[in-house]
Amino acid sequence: MQVSFSADELIAWVKPSGRRGDFVDKVTGIASLEEAQTGDLSFLGNPKYRQAVAQSRASILLLPADYDGEPGPGQLYLLCDNPSAALGMVCSRIEQQLWPKPVSGVHSSAVIDESAKVDPSATIGPLCVIEAGAIIGPHSHLQARIFVGRNASIGEDCWLMPGVVLGAECRLANRVRLHSGVVIGSDGFGYEFVQGRHQKVPQIGIVEVGDDVEIGANSTIDRARFSRTVIGEGTKIDNLVQVAHNVVIGKHCILCAQVGVAGSTVVEDYVVLGGQAGVAGHLRIGKGVKAGGQAGITTDIEPGQFVIGYPAAPYMNERRLQVLHRRLPELFKRVDALETRH
Repeated sequence: MQVSFSADELIAWVKPSGRRGDFVDKVTGIASLEEAQTGDLSFLGNPKYRQAVAQSRASILLLPADYDGEPGPGQLYLLCDNPSAALGMVCSRIEQQLWPKPVSGVHSSAVIDESAKVDPSATIGPLCVIEAGAIIGPHSHLQARIFVGRNASIGEDCWLMPGVVLGAECRLANRVRLHSGVVIGSDGFGYEFVQGRHQKVPQIGIVEVGDDVEIGANSTIDRARFSRTVIGEGTKIDNLVQVAHNVVIGKHCILCAQVGVAGSTVVEDYVVLGGQAGVAGHLRIGKGVKAGGQAGITTDIEPGQFVIGYPAAPYMNERRLQVLHRRLPELFKRVDALETRH
């Protein structure tokens, strides 16, 4: 990554609430507090690394507004309400410079059915396939080897990375970002055991993905058995996540890597599911619930709870049980000793 910007440009982007020190050269890189060298930009996003600020060799540091240390010679401290978010704004500017959106148009190797509608401002990359009745909205970008099924639709300003599959009839709203290998509209996992055999149940519903959703690499969202599987506005889904048929995910949820949500479960708004959390089917996870990594959710969870463990339980209850569990060998020895005496 090669970057070059001045302190004045950086200040214009992040609009810090305060500043200390000065740096007059160009910023040429971004690095952690420990690894940064002269010319690098760094930041303090996690309080546990606060002691590393004074030793950092970064030329410009984005720091919390309440940071009270002083910069060294040739260093500039920019005080921000949220240094991590400020760095995100900087990286967004850099991203636009490093990977500008290609010029609109259709690559000669793309295969587009004559009944499909592709907005003239959209970009269709090499080896894309767009089937009959599909709609590609304004300023959307399909990079390469993307399959858009019959009557599927893509809204405005969407970005689909190489290898994405959007199944028949499925719908993306606006500003959706799908990373490589995402499959939207794979068949739901539905079978009935009939006369000694697993008989497939047809999956004839669709998937609807709301505005500003981002879905990580190789995640799969199954189409509904009937009706819809829904991913709500602003929800962010990590890599290797499985969302089953007829699941409804609310607005602005976070699903971390390897989460699995079984069929017909409702996940309300602002829910966070930690890595490898598993959610059984036909449940309701209330608004604002947080589930720790590897939590196994087997019952409905009331709004606002923080749960961990398997089966998932309120955080403090589970921690108490963990403490008691570690004491079991000692307790068994004491019980054995008492039984021997009596």
